[in-house]
Amino acid sequence: MTKYDFDKLIDRHNTYSTQWDYISDRFGHDDILPFSISDTDFAVPKAVQTALIQRIQHPIYGYTRWNHPAFKDSIVKWFEADSRVKIDSDWIVYSPSVIYTLATLIRMHSQPGDTVATFTPMYDAFFGAIESNHRVLAPIRLSPADQDYRIDWDSLALILAQTRTKIFILTNPHNPTGKVFTPAELTRLYELCQAHNVYLISDDIHRDIIYPGMQYTPITMIGLKNVALLCSGSKTFNTPGLIGSYALLPDEPTRSEFLIELKQRNALSSVSIMGMTAQMAAYNESRDYVEQLVAYLDNNMRILDNFIKKELPLIKFTKPQATYLAWLNVSALNLSSTELQQRLTEIGKIGIMPGETYGDSTYLRMNIACPVDKLMRGLEGLKKAIGGS
Repeated sequence: MTKYDFDKLIDRHNTYSTQWDYISDRFGHDDILPFSISDTDFAVPKAVQTALIQRIQHPIYGYTRWNHPAFKDSIVKWFEADSRVKIDSDWIVYSPSVIYTLATLIRMHSQPGDTVATFTPMYDAFFGAIESNHRVLAPIRLSPADQDYRIDWDSLALILAQTRTKIFILTNPHNPTGKVFTPAELTRLYELCQAHNVYLISDDIHRDIIYPGMQYTPITMIGLKNVALLCSGSKTFNTPGLIGSYALLPDEPTRSEFLIELKQRNALSSVSIMGMTAQMAAYNESRDYVEQLVAYLDNNMRILDNFIKKELPLIKFTKPQATYLAWLNVSALNLSSTELQQRLTEIGKIGIMPGETYGDSTYLRMNIACPVDKLMRGLEGLKKAIGGS
């Protein structure tokens, strides 16, 4: 087993990094330490780097096919490492990104003016995918962390029963709260969607970052009718810049129509060579990386939790069940989101995403997928920024 050094500080400046080189786009300053966009500050697994180098050494990068057993079987085996899970390789389709798949399925299963429901707070890219496609967002708010992010089943049932509601979007694990939905919750959600003929799309891109004591369940274990599971190894293995994702589409008519959208309407039949190469190497050879990564991130969450309890008691934090995103309740600071962001960037010299980006201005979303040294500098910056509150 390879031993990975997640403590290693890697300078990402001058790599065209969204998080590091273009931080002023989000925070108005370029001299701050970022904890924002959800990629990691860790090197990719050695198997991924080796596979990419080997492929680069071949001097031709022509049109490349994804629809073959090597690509699909890597995904099947990755899911079926959990003995409870069985998936059919025929369900698998390639997509350049999870959000491309999401937006395409929204257009396929609804009409302009129809309603798309989801839990809030929610991943901010969903806003654009829904509203820019001229659909209406119907939010169902999850309860706070101290109430275990419970689902308001009455509100959910009411919204799903409305004639114009055609789609429900799930993130499992949930971004930004880190909630892992239980089989019982997924079953009840699936049954409600089935009862009202609502198409269920589950974005499971954070599926691999699950902390001890929790168990991830893909929606395809619950049912196969009118469901789609969207995923990628890019969050786990830090390869989003290589481009590539996949979806499990058990319904053959949906799968056929999606491939028409991908290949005929959008001319995306050729896969990203590097994205596919990285995906296969990650899933085939890098399970040890994930095991060590999850342990490291779990420790980072504990460090953050202990620091907040000791140094920043006005901030409420519940360690998430999954993801490398810390959802911090800052309502007791009695600061507006604008004032808090000003303090963070100008006094603390750190960039943490405001909760209003995800639908709740009383929170911050902090990406802790970084070396401990960086995390500690960020926490000291947070303390400095709100020390006078």
